[in-house]
Amino acid sequence: MARKGILNSNITPAAETQPRQRLMPQGAVGALQSSLTKLQENAVQEINPALIDNAGLEDRLGLDPVEQARLKESLQTYGQQVPVLLRPHPKTPGRFEIVYGRRRLAALRDLGLPVKAMVRQLDDHALVMAQGQENNTRTDLSFIEKASFAAQLQASGYDRPTIAAALAMDLPMVSRMLKVGQAFPLPFLRQIGRAPSIGRERWMTLVKLFEDAAARSRAHTFMNRPEFVVLQTDARFEAVLAAAQNKHRAAPAPVKAEPRKATITTAQGTPLAQLRATDKGLSLSVKTEGFDAWIEENAEDLLNEWFARWQAEK
Repeated sequence: MARKGILNSNITPAAETQPRQRLMPQGAVGALQSSLTKLQENAVQEINPALIDNAGLEDRLGLDPVEQARLKESLQTYGQQVPVLLRPHPKTPGRFEIVYGRRRLAALRDLGLPVKAMVRQLDDHALVMAQGQENNTRTDLSFIEKASFAAQLQASGYDRPTIAAALAMDLPMVSRMLKVGQAFPLPFLRQIGRAPSIGRERWMTLVKLFEDAAARSRAHTFMNRPEFVVLQTDARFEAVLAAAQNKHRAAPAPVKAEPRKATITTAQGTPLAQLRATDKGLSLSVKTEGFDAWIEENAEDLLNEWFARWQAEK
């Protein structure tokens, strides 16, 4: 009798056997968590401005009061249309740090309104890269603000290729930016402000002038005057440049007063002596013989008479 093959055998599974529960692969869990994180990062949240601190580098050299007033009026009328970018505070849970959108944050604080923001997990490197790339898309940053930002990046330890990537510039342009940005400390640049109408060539002129200590001293002296504070930002640069350039202007020669001349005569008009007075003294040239001896003999009496008259006139 032929044997039955294994495939033909009638095997009935046990009724109590339950199907195994399928578990989601670990990789799928990570992908889901990543997707949820991205959704959360792209979601716009409303944040209390009191919970937001500054972070990153200083990309703006002060806020123009006129521009800020316009921005506040726009936000009050139309609301905040563009969110700012925040990251969770790396040391204080529940707080945030601003990546970009400082003008909007300042205006919303003044208005007492919540800040619409996207919140992303960024380390320090990613923060300055995001800040730099955002700066590159904005047309309102002035040359000196970009140059100062590049200098701050280098001072923070970032190499030039990273700076070039952050600012979307080639390396030669980064070098040119750094020549200006590194020449001036931040407190000095804050005093001048963003100077939007002043380009690289004018700033390089000031860099060259500041190589002379006397030119720097004249500029800083003028910046301490009350009339400097009331100037607009472009005018402040022009005033500092003019103060530094004074070394190229020859000092005007002192004007010498013409000597005063007079002739001493007799009642009949006969010349007795010629008097010549300057700021250094008085000279008397005697033309009549014997008059010089008479003056010498009577000099004390003449002096006493003059002194008495001078005292009486006082």
